[in-house]
Amino acid sequence: MPLTYLPRTAEGFLAEASRRFPVLLVTGARQVGKTTVLRHLLAEGRAYVTLDDPLALGLAKSDPALFLQRFPPPVLIDEIQYAPELLPHIKMRVDQDHIPGAFWLTGSQQFPLMKGVSESLAGRVAVVRLLGLSRAELDGEGAAARPFLPTAAAGVPTDSATPLSLRDLYLKIWRGSFPVVALDPNVDRDLFYGSYVQTYLQRDVRDLARVGDEMAFLRFLRACAARTACLLNLTDLARDADIAVNTAKHWLSILQASGVVHLLEPYHSNLTLRLVKAPKLYFLDTGLCAYLTQWSSPETLESGAMSGAILETWVLAELMKGYLHNGRNPPFFFYRDKDGKEIDLLIVQDGQAYPVEVKKTASPGPSDVRHFQALERLGLPVGPGALICLVAQSLPLTPKTVTVPASRV
Repeated sequence: MPLTYLPRTAEGFLAEASRRFPVLLVTGARQVGKTTVLRHLLAEGRAYVTLDDPLALGLAKSDPALFLQRFPPPVLIDEIQYAPELLPHIKMRVDQDHIPGAFWLTGSQQFPLMKGVSESLAGRVAVVRLLGLSRAELDGEGAAARPFLPTAAAGVPTDSATPLSLRDLYLKIWRGSFPVVALDPNVDRDLFYGSYVQTYLQRDVRDLARVGDEMAFLRFLRACAARTACLLNLTDLARDADIAVNTAKHWLSILQASGVVHLLEPYHSNLTLRLVKAPKLYFLDTGLCAYLTQWSSPETLESGAMSGAILETWVLAELMKGYLHNGRNPPFFFYRDKDGKEIDLLIVQDGQAYPVEVKKTASPGPSDVRHFQALERLGLPVGPGALICLVAQSLPLTPKTVTVPASRV
């Protein structure tokens, strides 16, 4: 039985971008719903072709001009990264016809794909990055989801719905945000993620780099998952996976390219010479992260050693979705200085820094946001802050900080 389609936050931006640009490209990890959302938006007369089809792929690579004659615009071409030979021909067709929305493209490998797009379609393409289903989308609120800021007028969610219980929140975190497993509780979660690792990650890895030892890559993948929400230390990561540091660096770039992980950069300014410069590593899907670290149930995950880190990971991914699915790059950083003062997230917008902390507590206090005071040394105006935690409703915590229920981000 087909899954029920849930409206995605990105739909409005996708439609607007298609009216303004001749080419629309949706990137993201496999199975996040790129093709589904575009096929939902398909108007009558737009053809669809996937380059997962060996016959279509063979034609696209051997005779791209003939391919575009057989599949003329308006057309949706799925998995464009398999045939970069098409991009120059798409450019020629776009420059000849000047028709908005002529080509809709999807691609799963962001870095090499973006290199080809930037060289061939500069100024002609709108790029939208899609992550898995957000909490708002799963709750039927996707159309109204907006980028988060710790101000009531700019995106702090209302308390219009009953917050999730602790178990239900960790069930959502444990199952993850891929539509197939998030929408259907009857889907075997372990079977899905086992297949995902084998079928998609390893195939994409083979496309991006020649990995001679797939077991070593799986060890590396699990070592990364165990370090989600932690400062990146390539030496330790390489040691635990029993690979060279240069190999770890290369494979990490592959995980970024495949939309599996995100590296959150520290905030820097000329006045912050004492700040830590290593990024923090985050998985973009907590279900995959929990599977790789072998938590067998939501209950063991919630009570285990990764409980706080996985909550922080989930919150960051949710906040990223609010920006990316509205067509905006998340202006996200973190703060950590040599004295150990750390702030999980800085949202830097319009010359202001908005601090955000994530805590697994239902009884927050001002001490939970004490490091917000360290921002005075940045030489940057500091806006209101937020503590995202397990409270039932948003309430003031300090004169400039509010609490936000984690289940409502």
